[in-house]
Amino acid sequence: MKNDHLMGGIRRVILSKVARPGLPIFGLIVAAIAARCASAEPPERTSFQTNKPWHAWANLPADVAMAYGIDKSLPERLATWRNAGYVPYVMTGVAWGNYQDYYYGRFDGVNHEDQAQTQKNGEKIGHGGDVYYMSPGPDYGKYLCVGVKRAIDAGAKAVVLEEPEYWVRAGWSGNFKKEWKQFYGDDWLPPDSSPDAQYRASKLKYYLYRRTLADVFAFVKSYSKQVGRDVKCYVATHSMINYSHWGIVSPESSLIDVGCDGYIAQVWTGTAQTPEFYDGVNKSRTFETAFLEYGQMQNLVKASGRTMWYLNDPVADDPSSPWVYYRHNWECTLVASLLQPEVWRYEVAPWPERVFHGKYPRHGKPDDRSQPIPENYAVELQATMRAQEDLKQPDWKWENAGTQGVGVLVADTMMFQRFGPQMSDGDLGSFFGLSMPLVAAGVPAEAVQMESAAAKKDFLSPYKLLLLTYEGQKPPKPEVDEAIADWVKAGGGLVVVDDDRDPYNAAKDWWNENGRHYAMPRQHLFELLGVPADSEGMHSVGKGFVLYEKKSPADLSHDENGGEIVRHMCRDMAKQIGLNWEESPAFVMRRGPYVVAAGLQESPAKKMVHLDGHFVSLLNGNLPVMDGVDVEPGRRYFMVDLDKYKGAVVAASARISDEKTDDSSVSFSFWGIEETPARMLVRCEKSVKSVKVGTEELPTNSWRQDGKWVWVNCANSAKPVKVEIQY
Repeated sequence: MKNDHLMGGIRRVILSKVARPGLPIFGLIVAAIAARCASAEPPERTSFQTNKPWHAWANLPADVAMAYGIDKSLPERLATWRNAGYVPYVMTGVAWGNYQDYYYGRFDGVNHEDQAQTQKNGEKIGHGGDVYYMSPGPDYGKYLCVGVKRAIDAGAKAVVLEEPEYWVRAGWSGNFKKEWKQFYGDDWLPPDSSPDAQYRASKLKYYLYRRTLADVFAFVKSYSKQVGRDVKCYVATHSMINYSHWGIVSPESSLIDVGCDGYIAQVWTGTAQTPEFYDGVNKSRTFETAFLEYGQMQNLVKASGRTMWYLNDPVADDPSSPWVYYRHNWECTLVASLLQPEVWRYEVAPWPERVFHGKYPRHGKPDDRSQPIPENYAVELQATMRAQEDLKQPDWKWENAGTQGVGVLVADTMMFQRFGPQMSDGDLGSFFGLSMPLVAAGVPAEAVQMESAAAKKDFLSPYKLLLLTYEGQKPPKPEVDEAIADWVKAGGGLVVVDDDRDPYNAAKDWWNENGRHYAMPRQHLFELLGVPADSEGMHSVGKGFVLYEKKSPADLSHDENGGEIVRHMCRDMAKQIGLNWEESPAFVMRRGPYVVAAGLQESPAKKMVHLDGHFVSLLNGNLPVMDGVDVEPGRRYFMVDLDKYKGAVVAASARISDEKTDDSSVSFSFWGIEETPARMLVRCEKSVKSVKVGTEELPTNSWRQDGKWVWVNCANSAKPVKVEIQY
C-alpha cells in the first residue's frame, strides 16, 4: 500500500511505547516527534462506530473510530481509541437517545414530554423504555449542543449526527400542533385528513429536523473557531429512497445549505433487502436496491462537493439469521457501494463487537445453534477493509455495463406522500417502476436529485437520458422544472411517465399558489417545454426530445411486462437523441488494480461476461488465485488484478505496513483484530526457504507456495508483528 499505511503503523507502535513506563527520555522525545510527524495529516478513509472502549477484538484495520453517544463516559471511551492510534470521531443519535434530561425538564426546567412523536391513537413512538423519537422543539438543538461540546472538548475531529427521523405516522403531539400554528399561521390539521394535510405535515417535519441540525452545525463551527480546530459535521442517514419506502421524513438534501460537511450513507441489509415489485414479482433484490440507494446518496453531494462515506454492515440489526445470510447480503451491499467510483470513504462496520464477538442466529440469548463468526468470513471482512483503504483510484472505468449517462429524477418530496388513506404506493413503485428495469438490465442508472438540478447550473449536463414522474413525488420548487426544460432544449432526452392521477397533485404548494393555477406540476413543466400537456408520444424540444407516456410507474412495477415497457421507451428515446442503447448481464468496473463485478439474475441480456487475466478474490477467505473469471448471475466479485497490483502483499486480512523487498527476502508488519486469522497472499519471485512471524519460524503447514504466490497463515495481533519471508 502507500506511505500512509506505514505511518499509521508507526503511529500505533509509538503510542503503545509512549504509554509504557520506563522508556528512556530520549526515546520519549524521538517517539513524540515521530508521532507528530506520523499524525500531521492522518488518513480518514475507513471508519467504524462503537459505544465500547477499545478492545483487542474490536481492533479493526481502519483509520477512524467513531465513539457513539455523548454521555459523561464519552471522554474516557474516546481516549482509549485515540490512544490506540485511531482518528477520533463522535457519533450520536438525533431523533432519539438517552436524552431523558431534556425530555423530563432536568436540562432547562421545562418539561418536554409533549415533544415525543405521537400517533393518532395517542401512542408515543419509542425506541425502548422511555426513549422516544423526538418532535424537536426550538430548544432541542441547544440540548444536543451540550453533548456535542463534550465531544469537541474530548478531542473529536468530527461530529456525526445520526438519523434525524420523523415518522410519517406521527404528527399528533402537542409540540407538533404548536409548531404547525407557528409555521403555517393556521390551526393544525390531522395529517391523515387529506393529501394536502399529509403533505404539509411532512414539510413541517422536514423543517423541524433541519432547524435542529442547523443549530448544532452553527454551534460546532463557532466553537471550533474558539478551540482552534476545524471540527467537521457529518450526518449519518438512510437514503431518501429507503426513508420514503419505510415511511420516514428526514431533511436529507437541505442539510447541505445549513452547514453539513457530508454524509454517511447508511445502506445495509436492513434497508436494501426491503422487497419491491418489478415485473409483477415482489421480492428482495438486495444488490440492485443497494446500488440505487448508494447512487442516490452519492448524487446528493455532487453539486456541493461535500464528503460522502458509505456504510457496509457485516451483520444486521436483526440477530435471528445465520451467518450465511449476513455474509450474502453484506457482499451485495459492499459490491454495490464499490461500483460508485466517486466515493472512496467507507464505514466498514457499525458495532464491530457484534460482528467479531457476536454469535448467530439467536432469539434472545445465544443458545446451542448460535455460532461465532466463521473464520473465512473474518478473513474476508478484514481483507476487504484493507483494500477499501486503497480505492481512491483516479483511473477507473466501466468494463462491462449498459448505457451510461442515464438517470431517474428524484426529490426529497418523495418522503411527503407516505401516509394516510390516499398515500402513494406503499411499495414505492413510482420510483422502482422506472429505475429497476434499468438496473436489472445492466444499465447503471443513477437517482438524480432535483434539488441539486435547481441549485447548480449545468448539474444535469452529464446525463443524456432522464426518466421522470411526478407520481409519488413533486418538484420542490419551480426552478426544478426550469432546469429540466433547459437541459432538454440543450439536447437531452426526457421520458415522462405519469397518468396524472396522484391525489397529491392537489396539495397546496407553489404550482397552485401565488398566482399559479396549475392542476398539477407536470403542466408547468410542459408549458416550459412548449409541449401540450395532454399530448402523448415523442416531441422535439430545441435540440432535445420529450417522450410522454400517460402511464403509472407504480402500475408498471406490478405488470409482468412493465420492465420491458420502460426499456422500450428508453430505446425509442436513445434512438432519437443518437445515444447507443446497450444492456448487459453484469456490472464490471475497474478501479486501478481492483475489479468489482456483479452478475445480474433478471437481465434480458443473458450471455455471461468473461474476464481475462489473473485475479485473487477478496470475497473468499482462502484468497484463491484465479486465471480468468466468469461473472455468474447472482454472484458478487471484489478482486485484485495480479497483473496490475505492484506491491508484494497483494491481499491480507490485516493492515500491512513497513513493506520491504530485496533479493533475499520480503518483510512487512501486520496487525488486526485479535482472535481472528491473519491470512496473507504475498508475491515472491523466488523459492521460499522459511517464514518467520515475530520471533517464531512458522511450520511448513502454516504457509504454502504455488509459483510466485505464497499464502501465510497465522493469528492476528492487536499490535504490529513483523513477518520475514526468506528465499
